[in-house]
Amino acid sequence: MRRPGRLRRHLVTLAGLCTLVYLVLPNVIVLIFSFNKPNGRFNYQWQRFSTDAWTDPCGVADLCGSLGLSLRIAVWATLGATALGTMIAFALARYRFRARSTVNTLIFLPMAMPEVVMAASLATLFLNMGIPFGFWTILIAHIMFCLSFVVTAVKARVMSMDPRLEQAAQDLYATPVQTFLRVTLPIAAPGIAAGALLSFALSFDDFIITNFNAGSTVTFPMFVWGSAQRGTPVQINVIGTAMFLIAVVCVVVGQLAGTRRKRS
Repeated sequence: MRRPGRLRRHLVTLAGLCTLVYLVLPNVIVLIFSFNKPNGRFNYQWQRFSTDAWTDPCGVADLCGSLGLSLRIAVWATLGATALGTMIAFALARYRFRARSTVNTLIFLPMAMPEVVMAASLATLFLNMGIPFGFWTILIAHIMFCLSFVVTAVKARVMSMDPRLEQAAQDLYATPVQTFLRVTLPIAAPGIAAGALLSFALSFDDFIITNFNAGSTVTFPMFVWGSAQRGTPVQINVIGTAMFLIAVVCVVVGQLAGTRRKRS
């Protein structure tokens, strides 16, 4: 009689663990096959253990070049989307103007519509304007795509802020600039950081919008897609595993820093 009750009490925990295993399992498989030594072109069956791919991650032509290009685009897209998105979020959360509801709707459109619609629309725009496809068209497309996510994250943080904190700073003769830098910005920083990290991940991982607006430029997701047609090299698993481990380390460090800050 006790076992069903105990199972019900831990049902949410079991469901969470099963979901976590389901999400992490593909990354574990990628990690395992990064140490594989395939006999042919395709790295789909385990042959034997080898660390050759880890000792020479750039052994495949153009792999590290496409990876560096994706990282550069992701960094610049993150900076642009975070700066613009933060200003838009503050404007929508703090000010009232006629087109406020319209701007809110337009901001959320990129999140609601399929990526292929935005990709085709931007490609048509660049063609009509005579802009050659390449680095800059990809960057503009990524900033537009990531902008909505930054606005959503920062706006939620700004709207939850207590306005009495800023009023207290003004009562203590702080200038508007001092109030923003010492009170408003530190409180909004977690939302800004969340939007920036999300922008970086979305930009680095994007394939559909990039494929429509890249021309002959090859980013890392496009390189992976092209390699899959001819045979997936083991080095792709190495890069994927490294990116996953870096993301896990960043999350763990952030959680530990947040826990230490709460205790202090």
